[in-house]
Amino acid sequence: MSNLLEVRSATKKFGDFTALNNVSIAVPKGSIFGLLGPNGAGKTTLIRIVNQITLPDAGEVLLDGAPLEPIHIKDIGYLPEERGLYKSMKVGEQALYLAQLKGLSKKEAKERLTYWFDKFDISHWWNKKIQELSKGMAQKVQFVVTVLHRPKLLIFDEPFSGFDPINANVIKDEILQLRDEGATIIFSTHRMESVEELCDHMALIHKSNKILEGKVTDIKRAYKSNTFEVGLITEDNNTILQSLQDKFSVVPADFKTIDDQLKLKISLDKNVSSNELLSYLTSNAQVVRFNEVIPSVNEIFINTITDNE
Repeated sequence: MSNLLEVRSATKKFGDFTALNNVSIAVPKGSIFGLLGPNGAGKTTLIRIVNQITLPDAGEVLLDGAPLEPIHIKDIGYLPEERGLYKSMKVGEQALYLAQLKGLSKKEAKERLTYWFDKFDISHWWNKKIQELSKGMAQKVQFVVTVLHRPKLLIFDEPFSGFDPINANVIKDEILQLRDEGATIIFSTHRMESVEELCDHMALIHKSNKILEGKVTDIKRAYKSNTFEVGLITEDNNTILQSLQDKFSVVPADFKTIDDQLKLKISLDKNVSSNELLSYLTSNAQVVRFNEVIPSVNEIFINTITDNE
């Protein structure tokens, strides 16, 4: 898979403060790429460099294989965390104006806006001023303006901010649809569950440095620890527990069940397979739960940041 965006060894300083330190990322075409990190890590600086709001002190940015130039502004759609709509302008008037800044004719802009406003059932907002809308309503308008010119690269910074769960799910579905239609998406968020649901690839920036990057599945695979949650029904919990503790590393587990089970978390040495564990369990108890413990993105985020403090 080729990359739509490549940031190579980007460094940015503000006086004595280093906001980015030799950071490189590669965003594959047609992917959703999670850009993660604590507050102040350098994510916003990197996004501003990609949007040409600021320039790196060193390094380069390539878009579709070519050095990033001002002409590429038409190929990028950016939804910032701090929304930028003019509060006193009417919704339709403002959307048309911003669409034309992205290179659309007035006629084409109106046709596309009509499509999106009908899709979101917001056509009745056309003559309202932004200041008359709730935060979530204004967010929908800004989302439409961001995607309207069908850019190659979409950058969403906390796109679900201000949305209730129903509308957040609507926007999530639209992001996935845009990806399926060929858009490449950078997704910056503090909501790790959204990364689990949406992202194919991710990078983690901490204290101005990139400390992790790759496919989400590969990263989760690298962080798993050959540990399994098991639920057992036995005639004698103490006997089976003692037997397991003699063979494996065993601690109590905490998960919800509808049965009265012996709940355990069992960690295996690298030379012991899950089949061996399962065979032993089925020989000595009724196995009603057997799940490999896969670390969540949130757990990986916390552990990696903690290890790099």
